[in-house]
Amino acid sequence: MDYGAYLDLDRLLDAQHPVSEPVHPDELLFIVQHQTTELWFKLVLHELRSVRRYLDADDVSRARKALARVKHIFKTLAEQWSVLATLTPSEYAEFRGFLGASSGFQSHQYRAVEFILGNKNARMLEVFEAKPAARAELQDLLDTPTVYDAFLRLLARRGHDVPAAVLERDVREAWVEVPALNPTFQRIYGDTTAYWEEYATCEDLVDLEDAFQFWRFRHLRTVQRTIGFKTGTGGSSGVGFLRRALDLTFFPELYSVRTGIGD
Repeated sequence: MDYGAYLDLDRLLDAQHPVSEPVHPDELLFIVQHQTTELWFKLVLHELRSVRRYLDADDVSRARKALARVKHIFKTLAEQWSVLATLTPSEYAEFRGFLGASSGFQSHQYRAVEFILGNKNARMLEVFEAKPAARAELQDLLDTPTVYDAFLRLLARRGHDVPAAVLERDVREAWVEVPALNPTFQRIYGDTTAYWEEYATCEDLVDLEDAFQFWRFRHLRTVQRTIGFKTGTGGSSGVGFLRRALDLTFFPELYSVRTGIGD
């Protein structure tokens, strides 16, 4: 065993295959940017599954550690956009046509991250019909509780008032804000000494969402800088699609509760 063998570097470093003809010197940047993002997504999913498992086991400390790791991963991913932003519109235009219908919209790991955080959409499975393994992973995450579901169930076990409708909800559906949860979070934020672990975990979830949203924002700005308002590859609406994504939120009650704090 040596460094290269342990990391399987021969296969990893041979996985970049530019398709432009003649090969454009900046296509390698484009490939590496997206491959490293997928590697980070793989780790994000690993950690979020761990968070869910730790919360189910009432192991809040380990859940918080994993949440912190995911937050830092998204900070790293956000910073990566600054590297891709060095690709000018003229440079990208020289090889963009060779990408065909390929698009980040087709990243099943990105969809998996959204599913486990609460933004579920069963119709997305249709995009991956030709890829059984990817579809199976999304099916599993569609059918099982989200990280937020696991957290709310932990709160219920600790005696907090979580409506039965929330605990028994159809986890295949995307999370929609539940105003009836607001008093529960007001209680937690109103007495952080008594409910320190619950309060700190709420803030960890907010940290994660902020980091995720900042990554989304940097994505939007990089795309706008590189292709303006053109249609995205694969037929997506490009900047418009990314801007709408910024309106999505995973943990709406953790933001709504802030309105009444201090009143």
